[in-house]
Amino acid sequence: MTGRARTRARGRARSREIQQQAAPGAAAVSRRGERKAQWLSLSHQEERKEDPGLQVKGRRGDMRREELELAAELRTVSLQQRTVFQDLVVNTRQRMEHVRVSKTGSEGQVVRLLANHFRVTSRPQWIAYKYNVNYQPDIESGNLRASLLSQYEEIGKCYIFDGNSLLLPYKLRKPKTVFSRETGKLTVTVTIEFSRELTPNAPDCLRFYNILFRRTLKSMDWKQVGRNYYNDTEAVKFGETQVKLEIWPGYATSILQYENSITLCADVNHKLIRIQTAYDLMNSITTENQEYIREKVADKLVGSIVMTRYNNKTYRVDGIAWERTPKDTFEKSDGQRITYIDYYLQQHKAVITDNDQPLLISQGKWKKGQKDTKREPILLVPQLCVLTGLTDEVRKNYMAMKALADHTRLNPEKRHHELKKFINTIQTNKTVQKELRYWDLNFDSNFLSFSGRTLTTVNVQRERRTKEPPQMVVCLLSDDEKDRYDKIKKYLCTACPTPSQCVVAKTLKRPKIFPVVCEKLAQQMVCKMGGALWKVDTGIKKAMFVGIDCFHDTVNRKKSIAGFVASTTDQLTKWYSQCVIQEAGEEIVNGLTDCLRAALEVWCQNESCVPRSVIVYRDGVGDGQLQALLDHEIPQMLACLKNIPSRENVALTFIVVKKRINTRFFAVSGRSLQNPNPGTVIDVELTRKEWYDFFIVSQSVREGTVTPTHYNVIYDTVCLRPNTVQRLTYQLCHMYYNWAGIIRVPAPCHYAHKLAYLVGQSIHEQPDSSLSTLLYYL
Repeated sequence: MTGRARTRARGRARSREIQQQAAPGAAAVSRRGERKAQWLSLSHQEERKEDPGLQVKGRRGDMRREELELAAELRTVSLQQRTVFQDLVVNTRQRMEHVRVSKTGSEGQVVRLLANHFRVTSRPQWIAYKYNVNYQPDIESGNLRASLLSQYEEIGKCYIFDGNSLLLPYKLRKPKTVFSRETGKLTVTVTIEFSRELTPNAPDCLRFYNILFRRTLKSMDWKQVGRNYYNDTEAVKFGETQVKLEIWPGYATSILQYENSITLCADVNHKLIRIQTAYDLMNSITTENQEYIREKVADKLVGSIVMTRYNNKTYRVDGIAWERTPKDTFEKSDGQRITYIDYYLQQHKAVITDNDQPLLISQGKWKKGQKDTKREPILLVPQLCVLTGLTDEVRKNYMAMKALADHTRLNPEKRHHELKKFINTIQTNKTVQKELRYWDLNFDSNFLSFSGRTLTTVNVQRERRTKEPPQMVVCLLSDDEKDRYDKIKKYLCTACPTPSQCVVAKTLKRPKIFPVVCEKLAQQMVCKMGGALWKVDTGIKKAMFVGIDCFHDTVNRKKSIAGFVASTTDQLTKWYSQCVIQEAGEEIVNGLTDCLRAALEVWCQNESCVPRSVIVYRDGVGDGQLQALLDHEIPQMLACLKNIPSRENVALTFIVVKKRINTRFFAVSGRSLQNPNPGTVIDVELTRKEWYDFFIVSQSVREGTVTPTHYNVIYDTVCLRPNTVQRLTYQLCHMYYNWAGIIRVPAPCHYAHKLAYLVGQSIHEQPDSSLSTLLYYL
């Protein structure tokens, strides 16, 4: 019997076993229906959040058939649905001969580590069946789509539906089924058509494991806000001033395939809820001038995030409809019109007491990459919307922020304790275990244990060269009001290009730190005028280092800004910068050929030669973007390097930098846990076989648990060995002139971030090219 046949047999046996536990009436289903497993019926919202996305091309090579099928399927999925699962089919390591055998380094002192990952010790081994579901006419409402589908009795109650595709543990009697249902005055035709079988080892299965696990959290009556779940019964009240907060403890989870096993990653998360509604805030602003009230209300609310407590969904406030009230009507999905007052009373038993309050406008969830997506505005009732996040007043209150940090920034010992409590709850909760047993899904209760390495201390050399001062404008500001700052920076970066330094007056009024402040200001001004404070010997000669990062204005939905920064000397003491202004939501950068060509011209002026290699650190890309970088950004840079008049080809290395990760590492010291030392490298266990990747803990933090940075080398003709690229990356974390210490990412990355942020937040247009060789954006 072949492996595939054995898998089918085990699946049938397990399905029959589960069928015996099913509810009465299941026997009426066809014989094929009798083989069904207890797949969970999940809401379309949960499934959609995990749906793979971003168009990809099928990969060549020795990829498994299931990976190729998934890649082909993903080609038809829109940019709106991309997730981390998109990256799982992209094998970048197979093209690199120098790390095909091993990508593990050896330098440094070995250290024992734990990670907030729990191995999956068993998982489902039966076949599942995927169906495409189509609606005519098309239905936008996900709830209505799910409701219409549930009326088809043959699918039973054990299925997963994401709004577009249906997953079943058994085959339906017909490969294609068509039925019609009435909804209001509309007749909708639903077509269910077989797509493909899903084997237990298919990468797409990981998506369903994640959905299942989120289902278990929901079964414990935890509240879903965004992608994470929170336990509001353990909420902590915080704040004794006018603004009070609730801190909801929760967890961010994901189940993914790593080097040797599938693991559950779980990290502690917190949601800050203000005990104040948008309606309360509106009423707190009182004056006889109605125009002033509207201006102040808009200033406080527009751009903020509110949460509707009746369903725990979050929305960004994009405007205020002063002419609309809860007495107005809107059209429901069935075509009937109803007032907001009656709708919320009927649907959520929420009573609106002020029928004349204006409504809030939200354009819906804006996501990167959705530049052409049109969204109907959503109108919200202020009385039913609580505010989230911190106010400016709380942020400026040192004691309040310190007390808040005590609740949310957990040191390694506390974080370990909370995560241990979490996994124990999963292991002992009867409802959770009942659902997990249906799927043979079990988790190890111990933290993942392995070894890392701590690199030697980097030798930072002070730069002692003097420099004649060029022009510099110093602005002493009475406060940190943003509009004034933006106007100053825009004028001095475009109309009158001059490096500038803005200082808030109160910063200079603290005698104890006055000398330190002056020293920092002087250092920053030196850098902005073209000076260098220190340097690091990377050991790689004639290498240009490039940082790329993107800024997306998610508040005002304005242009996206890509920052490009490149070193223009062999000693990394001078830098060239340029920004690319693109349509809102664009993450993949066009125009890199021109940016790199201009940087190379400056390099040649400084060094009188062409660099041997260009090493790029690319930050600011989301999950599911690896193939897009290979298809669009790397070819732009290769095209530029190909046209360089040089005796030897200029080699290129392209490294993706990822900061927003939930993985945490704990160093074992006797019976206690602590943050790993700066320079700790992890290139085993939690890396992926298909990638040339590694983690580095570069920072030393005073409070909380340090967050590592994930690096993935997706293209490399420089042929950097593991020891070299790991040591080089850590060295570059010392080269950021605005901080006399080690930062979390290589300096080129952070310079690119600072440039993109300044242009996106304050300037909103291209800075003058005369500033391109200065670090004016620090």
